[in-house]
Amino acid sequence: MTDDGRPIRVALVDDQQLVRAGFRMVIDSQDDMTVLVEASDGAQALRELAQVPVDVVLMDVQMPNLDGIEATRTLTALDSAPRVVVLTTFDNDEYVVGAISAGASGFLLKDAQPEELLSAVRTVHRGDAVIAARSTRRLLRHVGPMLEGAVARPALPDLTPREVEVLEAMAHGLSNTEIAGKLIVSEATVKTHVGRVLSKTGSRDRVQAVVFAYRCGLVRPEDLLGGEHPGG
Repeated sequence: MTDDGRPIRVALVDDQQLVRAGFRMVIDSQDDMTVLVEASDGAQALRELAQVPVDVVLMDVQMPNLDGIEATRTLTALDSAPRVVVLTTFDNDEYVVGAISAGASGFLLKDAQPEELLSAVRTVHRGDAVIAARSTRRLLRHVGPMLEGAVARPALPDLTPREVEVLEAMAHGLSNTEIAGKLIVSEATVKTHVGRVLSKTGSRDRVQAVVFAYRCGLVRPEDLLGGEHPGG
């Protein structure tokens, strides 16, 4: 639910009607979210969303007329932009980097479990990001050389030892619940630490914080775990 008690408004953008129907069935089965918009390509999505505001967009990548990456780039540049989760059947560097560079708040494969999809919608609606540890590692491997060559390595901000632990756990793709279990603290405490980490590093979300940690030398792509942990 949103802060004012209404369901999370969702848009489905995919050129396959059966895929949209499946996503709609899963989403509309929940009390705290509802599908308001459906579109079969990026161009139609932009037209529809100009008329009907939503909170979260589930965006396919490969579509006719306007693909999901360019549609995401246009949407996220708007005032009061919705959060975008990019969905694809292909897990490759080009799509991962393209989606995050375009401003997407998440990247999931279409074969994700329904619970993962629902969790992703709720997570990005809270203002966080969702990306699997495997995809985060590959993102860092792609952008790492560019960061090192073009940007001076920033100093690690004034993080407490606990906040450093939380940032490292975020870099390994652990959710707030998993971090709480690892550090033996409450999830509410983890959320507080995550918020402070984002603020101190000037990061919009978890993905930006992980990139920052890489640039600072706190973590390296080869250090990251290979498990599938969506950030939450």
